[in-house]
Amino acid sequence: MLRRLDLTTLPDDLELRSLLPRPAIDVAHALPVVQDLIADVRERGGDALLDQAERFDRVRPATLRVPQQAITDALVALDPQVRSALETAIARVRVGSQAQVPPPSRVEVAPGAIIELRWQPVDRVGLYVPGGKAVYPSSVVMNVVAAQAAGVRSIAVASPAQAANGGLPHPTILAACALLGVDEVYAMGGAGAIGALAHGVPDIGLEPVDVVTGPGNVFVAAAKRAVAGLVRVDAEAGPTEILVIADATADAELVAADLVSQAEHDELASAVLVTDSTDLADRVDASVARRAAATPAAERVAASLTGEQSAIVLVADLAAAARVSDAYAPEHLEIMTADDDAVLATVRHAGAVFLGAHAPVSLGDYAAGSNHVLPTGGQARRVAGLGAATFLRPQQVVRYDRAALEAVRADVTAIAGAEGLPAHAEAIEARFAPTAAPRIDPAAAPRMEEES
Repeated sequence: MLRRLDLTTLPDDLELRSLLPRPAIDVAHALPVVQDLIADVRERGGDALLDQAERFDRVRPATLRVPQQAITDALVALDPQVRSALETAIARVRVGSQAQVPPPSRVEVAPGAIIELRWQPVDRVGLYVPGGKAVYPSSVVMNVVAAQAAGVRSIAVASPAQAANGGLPHPTILAACALLGVDEVYAMGGAGAIGALAHGVPDIGLEPVDVVTGPGNVFVAAAKRAVAGLVRVDAEAGPTEILVIADATADAELVAADLVSQAEHDELASAVLVTDSTDLADRVDASVARRAAATPAAERVAASLTGEQSAIVLVADLAAAARVSDAYAPEHLEIMTADDDAVLATVRHAGAVFLGAHAPVSLGDYAAGSNHVLPTGGQARRVAGLGAATFLRPQQVVRYDRAALEAVRADVTAIAGAEGLPAHAEAIEARFAPTAAPRIDPAAAPRMEEES
């Protein structure tokens, strides 16, 4: 079912990247359309968002700001088993996210010369939760918990209006917001929602945010690119990816199950197996075909697995498999080999790594405690997944006493002179200039006035 790519003889890394399977996604192509939608929101505010909801979501919400009662009602109506599962996910992701917050540090670079580093959260964030082919309360958890762990105090969530829900976001999304204590929720989706969060919409009381995060389609990714100069954004999330490094010892049924699980997301989802075992490749392919035909989303899964973005890649050995993985830089990397840690030591680029037979990607999607908002499309070479750090800023605090400043006085003035900035040097020298006039005791001032 999966096409095969023979890379038993590897080319150089640059050529290798061009050979690996990728979906045909062009964010730049969507940018002009997205810029028009964002400009419309800036000019017409809530009316533009309502028109866009009617156009793209086929419903015109009665209100863009979700009423508190609707959020409360959604939690009351939530299936108890789903509620319990979400509470487990929240607890685990909170522990994982809090561990990502760096402690403040302090270093004395010289006697009396101290640099402190503290981490400050941004004031306000806008978190996007998609609402297309599936419902993603887990994305609410991943975005909100990471922001809360960082110490963000003002959180707005946006999710598309649903015709089946009377123009409100999906009730499970609203219930997840309620569990997390988020009461600022908007029924708006796509590029318009990203623009609204970044620029603010005064007529609906939406204040602009400092950071916008969350997964979405190509138009959401393009919108993030369009507002990146105004707010901080996370990675431009594209269709999901899984790359599995496996050898002859791997369980073919488990490998196949994990490939199919990610193909279930989207027709453009990427499912890639990299192996040095032809026998494993054959067994995985047979299992994938069987599982793909039997799954409820068979049509979507088949489109993903037979697309150009999915493949079985044959390599000479596991060292070559690691090279292929690093060239691909997958969103999700699974390692199922005789020595998983040895393979892990040889790979560098991946959004998140899942080791062994009992750590499937679907665990990370929900309840591992890790975050599932991860870079796609090779961005893992340079971008981290979502976490507490996404919402934090390192801030340096400088403490010098007089002796410490005097120790570098000549150095600072020399560099200032070389750069043609004499006032910089004067700011240093002013601290060592003799006092221009004797200091007068304020208590003596009235007596002096009387004597005069």
